[in-house]
Amino acid sequence: MRKEPTKNEYNQYVEQITPVHSCFLNCIRAFFVGGIICTIGQGIFQLGQDVFGLNKDDASGYVTLILVFLSVSLTAFNLYFPLVKFGGAGALVPITGFANSVASPAIEYQKEGQVFGIGVKIFTIAGPVILYGVFTSFIMGIGYMIIKAMMR
Repeated sequence: MRKEPTKNEYNQYVEQITPVHSCFLNCIRAFFVGGIICTIGQGIFQLGQDVFGLNKDDASGYVTLILVFLSVSLTAFNLYFPLVKFGGAGALVPITGFANSVASPAIEYQKEGQVFGIGVKIFTIAGPVILYGVFTSFIMGIGYMIIKAMMR
């Protein structure tokens, strides 16, 4: 018969296998990875304006398009996950992280077909972000309308 571990033994086991993270080091990594992504975006923006003569709106659109393309490409070649593992939120928060969250399930479940694979699973990660973003915008819009009506 197998002996059940005591509460103290279990807690010691959990402490042994739980990885130790440095919050300060994680923040530094996220700052630099996010900063590098933003610097690349700013470089694309400046290139669009200075070399190709684009206005601000068009250059901003190309920045978004190119960063999403780069993120999806890195995800397809399984290179974005190591970046996320190293940089944490610095790689997940910008638009590149959102593109990765949509592309990852699509790539992973493509073997199951267009409908039941990609179609069903593509928004498993990004779906809640979209849902709560729209819901929060709706609530904030109602709040804005109420405050504006009260100010009249």
